[in-house]
Amino acid sequence: MLSAGGFAPAAQNSALQGPVPSTGQGLPVRSDSLKFAVIGDTGNGDKTEYDVGQQMAAARAKFPFDMVLMLGDNMYGRQEPQDFATKFERPYAALLQAGVLFYASLGNHDNQSNRFYKGFNMGGERYFSYVKKNVRFFVLDTNVLDPQQRTWLDEALGRAREDWKICYFHHPLYSDAGRHGSDVSLRVALEPLLVKHGVNVVFSGHDHIYERIKPQKGIAYFVAGSGGELRRGDTHPSGLTAAYFDQDNAFMLVEVAGDELFFQAVARSGTTVDSGTIRRQDSQTRATQ
Repeated sequence: MLSAGGFAPAAQNSALQGPVPSTGQGLPVRSDSLKFAVIGDTGNGDKTEYDVGQQMAAARAKFPFDMVLMLGDNMYGRQEPQDFATKFERPYAALLQAGVLFYASLGNHDNQSNRFYKGFNMGGERYFSYVKKNVRFFVLDTNVLDPQQRTWLDEALGRAREDWKICYFHHPLYSDAGRHGSDVSLRVALEPLLVKHGVNVVFSGHDHIYERIKPQKGIAYFVAGSGGELRRGDTHPSGLTAAYFDQDNAFMLVEVAGDELFFQAVARSGTTVDSGTIRRQDSQTRATQ
């Protein structure tokens, strides 16, 4: 969870006023840490998606991540075999050739059958969990959050013994974007489980902006739905808003090192538009808050 002052001052100062540009990497790049990227709403096959893919490859030269979280809407429009080449394999060719693994969740534009596509590493499942170092990831299908999936999540979260619990899925529980915004019905169904089991961080897409939400019930929420699609100027800041960027496409870089999670949002130009640190609190500390 988040301790007081868990976000870096530079990230807080960028909120509401628009981000303060920085070309610095802003991540510690420790040898034993877990490093990954986050993208959402990517699969249009347009120049913007290719530009983001190139920028991700450039970032990897300094920040050698070996996995990418995909937040859904990984494919738009036609989704035939050739489209997986033009809308996924080619935009991220440099990363795929380097052995980077992509772990996808399903969005409302994705065909359900895409969970069988090898490059998305979903194992044919709508929802699943996996472990990397001291982090357990929970991937949900929020297109249909049925009772079976909620029961699975409750049990899987309850069994998890890793230091960090990170969930990602397509529809945001909290968002200040005008096009979609917060999915309140999903929040009612899902948030109690996240709080109950001490989930630390949640990533979602769907809204085509980047936004960091102020911690809600001890959980850090990010919207990162501008990896390929963009709704310029769609953010309507509120009391929830910690930082946002809606002027260009963006992706995230994340590093988990011990009890700290470092994050950086990077625009298609390579400019850093938000960054900060989340410090994990132990269960005893959380229980007293």
